Amino acid sequence: MKSILKPLLMITAMALGMTAAATLPARALVELNVNKGNVEPLPIAITDFQGGDALGAEISGIVSADLKRSGLFAPIDKSAFIEKISNPDATPRFEDWKVINAQALVTGSVSKEADGRVRAQYRLWDTFAGQQMSGEQFFANDANTRRVAHIIADAIYERLTGEKGYFDTRVVFIDESGAKNARKKRLAIMDQDGANVRYLSDGRSIVLTPRFSPNRQEITYMSYESGQPRVYLLQIETGQRELVGNFPGMTFAPRFSPDGQKVIMSLLREDGNSNIFAMDLRSRSTTRLTNSTAIDTSPSYSPDGSKVVFTSDRGGRAQIYVMGADGSGQTRISFGDGVYSTPVWSPRGDLIAFTKQTAGEFQIGVMRIDGSGERILSTGFQQEGPTWAPNGRVLMFFRDSAGGPKLVSVDLTGRNEQPIPTANFASDPAWSPLLE
Repeated sequence: MKSILKPLLMITAMALGMTAAATLPARALVELNVNKGNVEPLPIAITDFQGGDALGAEISGIVSADLKRSGLFAPIDKSAFIEKISNPDATPRFEDWKVINAQALVTGSVSKEADGRVRAQYRLWDTFAGQQMSGEQFFANDANTRRVAHIIADAIYERLTGEKGYFDTRVVFIDESGAKNARKKRLAIMDQDGANVRYLSDGRSIVLTPRFSPNRQEITYMSYESGQPRVYLLQIETGQRELVGNFPGMTFAPRFSPDGQKVIMSLLREDGNSNIFAMDLRSRSTTRLTNSTAIDTSPSYSPDGSKVVFTSDRGGRAQIYVMGADGSGQTRISFGDGVYSTPVWSPRGDLIAFTKQTAGEFQIGVMRIDGSGERILSTGFQQEGPTWAPNGRVLMFFRDSAGGPKLVSVDLTGRNEQPIPTANFASDPAWSPLLE
């Protein structure tokens, strides 16, 4: 299968030195504490980047949209700006920005280098302290200007929250088109904000459950092109595809280990039992981790690879269990009403996301790794399949809408729910690590 993706192009970054700070009384720089229960969005002014004509406005617009979608920032309408920035390297008139309650200010510029590269730079200012907080410049090919904008948004997010950003990421998902009883399902990939959708399969065969490798631009997924479900590895940038193996019976929900060296999955044997197996991708040896007469499925590794969370109906209905990566110490951790499924360990290691079905509703929630502190973040008629942003602060999932599924994101407060725009119906999202 040929790749229709262009390789990611090199982006280089350089720090910008601090400009002369205004002589205002020193105080703590502005910051957001994202660990508080109720975070009021921070008012921030993001000016159009100077130069580059429409490109400057495009980059600043992407930065603004990224920050706004996070729910932690409230970009101020540009019509309220008093100072018109003409030199983004000069110290702003902070009083003009304080008047409109801009607690932080972003200025920047875009230019074309002699070698054809685009140079984009930004500066982040604390308007009340009268200080520059950070500044960087990036060099990239024209094709990577959207990535530059996402990287700038990540840098601002991290400087103001102390947490890693998640904007310079991609999401692989199942694009669904056509009549409901004859859906064409294609592997697709896009930027986390829904832009740059590209297709990785032609739709001639049903594909399911794509999952990213934690350390490479590689995915694992299931395909029915042979009439039987088979697990494949796909190198996203080259299009190189590899069959993981032929397994008797049905295969479900393959996922990578944190080091990318194993794939864990659920296999349905001839005896009707579904158990969890791990395959070493180098030796192709398979290890059975559960051996029950129940349905054990949906395994997901902890970030350090020492444990696995999964669902099992061995207690009468599907609940969440945790075990060692070798299958030892299988312990039930969920005890709430309803049926649990699709557990996924947070990349931070502190929470497990899940789907829960109760009283005719589907819920997306999180719990601590011992099962305590269960919180429901979203409730709907039919929604499932949570996937974590790489910073462990946001979840994406799919929800049935009028006629078919659509993608939705929600943060850990449950208050910032956002639709993810896609041209067609979309399901089964999987978030990538931060790009390199």
